[in-house]
Amino acid sequence: MIKYLMKKYALSEQGAVDYIKAIAAGVAVNLLKMLPTGILFLLVSDFLQPLLNEGAERSFHYWLYGFGTLAALILMYAANYIQYNCNYFNTYKESAARRISLAERMRKLPLSFFGKRDLSDLTTTIMNDCTVIESSFSHYYPELTSSIISTCIIAIGLLIYNWKMALASLWVLPVAILIVAFSGKVQSAFTKRQISAAVACADGIQECLETHRDLRAYNAEKKYAAGLYKKVDTLEKKKFLSEIMTAIFVVSAQLLLKFGIATTALVGSILLAGGEIGTLVFFAYLLVVSRIYDPMSTSLQNLAAIISCNVHIGRMKEIEETPVQTGSAIFAPQGYDICFEKVHFAYNEGETVLDELTFTAKQGEITALIGPSGGGKSTVAKLAARFWDIDGGKITLGGQDIQKIDPETLLSAYSIVFQDVTLFNNTVMENIRIGKKNATDEEVLAAAKAAQCDEFVQRLPRGYQTEIGENGSMLSGGERQRISIARALLKDAPVVLLDEATASLDVENESAIQRAISALVKNKTVLIIAHRMRTVAGADKLVFIKEGKAAEQGSPAQLAKAGGLYARMCALQQQSTEWKI
Repeated sequence: MIKYLMKKYALSEQGAVDYIKAIAAGVAVNLLKMLPTGILFLLVSDFLQPLLNEGAERSFHYWLYGFGTLAALILMYAANYIQYNCNYFNTYKESAARRISLAERMRKLPLSFFGKRDLSDLTTTIMNDCTVIESSFSHYYPELTSSIISTCIIAIGLLIYNWKMALASLWVLPVAILIVAFSGKVQSAFTKRQISAAVACADGIQECLETHRDLRAYNAEKKYAAGLYKKVDTLEKKKFLSEIMTAIFVVSAQLLLKFGIATTALVGSILLAGGEIGTLVFFAYLLVVSRIYDPMSTSLQNLAAIISCNVHIGRMKEIEETPVQTGSAIFAPQGYDICFEKVHFAYNEGETVLDELTFTAKQGEITALIGPSGGGKSTVAKLAARFWDIDGGKITLGGQDIQKIDPETLLSAYSIVFQDVTLFNNTVMENIRIGKKNATDEEVLAAAKAAQCDEFVQRLPRGYQTEIGENGSMLSGGERQRISIARALLKDAPVVLLDEATASLDVENESAIQRAISALVKNKTVLIIAHRMRTVAGADKLVFIKEGKAAEQGSPAQLAKAGGLYARMCALQQQSTEWKI
């Protein structure tokens, strides 16, 4: 049962146990709510006894009713207290555990997964979907299940006592449940459309915030706002339609429940007139039927919410069921040469990004990847660090197949600086320290100076203790990139990947950073991606990648002498320097 609940509802083991406890507490609460009805029945029986049986004496057991009422209140309070803890406190703990487990899962997923999923969509899953499921398991699921179980228990008792009156009272329940249950596909379809509209709206808002400067620069604010308003209106309409469809089925089912009281009264009157039941039995069933529909009426509304919640659970399970990258935590390479052997790779089916790519980046050398944009250079760097898994061929580091190494273990050997720099809303010091969490301030400062950061950091209000804003918003592109390079230098890993690491730097700083990198090359494997030929002029080896293949390989001097693609690119860049406005 525990494993079934974990699989079906994406719960942890403790969450499944707490869910069962919440159901049990809910059953106890629903059954105890019948105690006042029982006490009222006994009171009325005592009152009517002399009227129904001539000569019988009226005897009220006041102490019994008083004690029974007090005991019922105490038991109901205790049961509600336990139910509250099980439904809410435990659910909130489970919700926190669910978000953490999702984050941990995504941390181990290949980047190919994120390439196929929208950022707002993933954010919606972690925040909104988890919130919806949290509400469902604190309000809906336990209450529905406990209502069904407790109603079944009461129904059995009613059937045993008088099956005719029981059928007259209970026939509406399965019919009402079936009405809402059969609406599942309709409600799921509307919920999916609503979620899609919500993701599109969130995308639009996020894009507007990120591109606000460009929108203002090109006077495109009104046009963009019109499109954004349209997305908001679409979301509003989808939500309205979803609520309407839910209401149609739920209200119909709840309205049907009211007929149960009428049929109970009608059948009871017929049976009473025929002498098949007594007045007290008739009265008892009227009392029970007035109470038995209350939890079920609420639960029917919950059933509609649960059907809707299944869509959110499905989105979460999609992440949890996506295969993660695995491998051995033991990594003992023989050196740090990176070898690509007939590597084939594509982001999507039916296309080719790398085709039979073969080259070796040797330890102690700088290997530069050059070539036209879109040729696959950045993809090579990401595959070398196993951000994606290849479709064919083999990539080795120090002779070991990287697909057999745990990604986190593998990345401990890499210092990486990509073209798109990511910084955090923290101090300069802490942003650099990410490269080596236990680094001393002296080590951080040394790496910063080597990456030519010291000059601009000293101009900041608090120097290295200055908070630089979200993604380094207080800094220029070149300054952000130098902090990223300092972070990589601080890590001092045996493999260094630089993807257009000097693209945002001026000539002077680019030359200075190249000198800093050259000082660290000894006994390291350095893989550089660059478009400017002066950036790779000092490289030991060039690999010209065109259309996913290694079109040329060799030293800069050898390729220049060969007069091939590299020589032609150098000539074109030389011509571009002479271009004038």
